Amino acid sequence: MQYQRVCLESIGYTLPAEVVTTAELERRLAPVYERLKLPEGRLELMTGIRERRFFAPGARVGDMSIASARRAIEASGIDRQHFGALVHGSVCRDFLEPATACRVHHELGLPDDCVVYDLSNACLGLLNGIIQVANMIELGQIRAGVVVGTESGRNLVEGTIDQLNQDMSLSRKGIKLAVASLTIGSASAAFVLADADLSRTSNRLLGGAVYSRTGHHGLCQSDGLSESMQTDSEALLHEGIATGRATFDGFLSETGLSPGEIDRTFCHQVGVAHRKLLFDALGLAPEIDFATLETLGNTGSAALPVTMARGLEERPASKGDRLALLGIGSGINCVMLACDWQESRILGGLET
Repeated sequence: MQYQRVCLESIGYTLPAEVVTTAELERRLAPVYERLKLPEGRLELMTGIRERRFFAPGARVGDMSIASARRAIEASGIDRQHFGALVHGSVCRDFLEPATACRVHHELGLPDDCVVYDLSNACLGLLNGIIQVANMIELGQIRAGVVVGTESGRNLVEGTIDQLNQDMSLSRKGIKLAVASLTIGSASAAFVLADADLSRTSNRLLGGAVYSRTGHHGLCQSDGLSESMQTDSEALLHEGIATGRATFDGFLSETGLSPGEIDRTFCHQVGVAHRKLLFDALGLAPEIDFATLETLGNTGSAALPVTMARGLEERPASKGDRLALLGIGSGINCVMLACDWQESRILGGLET
């Protein structure tokens, strides 16, 4: 896929105020650790995650998405009358119906002739939303749109801890299926996209590629009703890297870039082993990447946009830098997008 008239205009994000360390989670896992004779520090050593954040108990996903989208719209400087689409792209949502996007749209005061819907695709929901809104802009159907999502991991992590402590039949092999669940954190993020004539940044979305290897859909499965998740982390790691490698060839072809022409990368945040193996497989230098894994954990579909925002805040991009957004999600699906960057418009904050 290639774009000529789409700009990635701004990013807004909202982070939880509460910080929960991996050491604290392990203290809560003391019963199962003692029963299976597992050493403390194992979880941080395996994942590289030192801490993550959780939204306050009872916090609504929609409230956080409203805050992030407001920040993104404010940062863009684009009048609300120009917005023709709002996509809510996270796994987490407030309702099965109506779409969580409906309340977000109402509270943002966007036009009534907006396209408004939820989109869910594991950790790729926001990236898929970018593609859909970009397509509408490229076709001339709309002038601007916002893609937003919020992932709230508290219930999954706390539920997993309770299950592990209560399961007397659990083995060392069995506990491995729960490790991925304990890496989850919470975050919220939003992108504003605009056509080139409306844009104030000229951050042109060059294009990208998608690739699916759905024969591996069973490697990570979550039951939304019981808020549990089972993951074959080792198999998902290797098959995910293979999927990324296959996607990268198409990404380079569609964008006209070579690996050496990519100045900055922002990836989905899974674990330190995944990051190293991915960059080895793609032939990219780790120095061009920015990571939030150590302090935010895996925040699902919000991970890549929040990492991109924080990375551009901490280490501003130079005018003309080529940025690569590299997303891999369970299923297995992969989305890779490239931008020609000119100006960063980012507004973030903590939950209130």
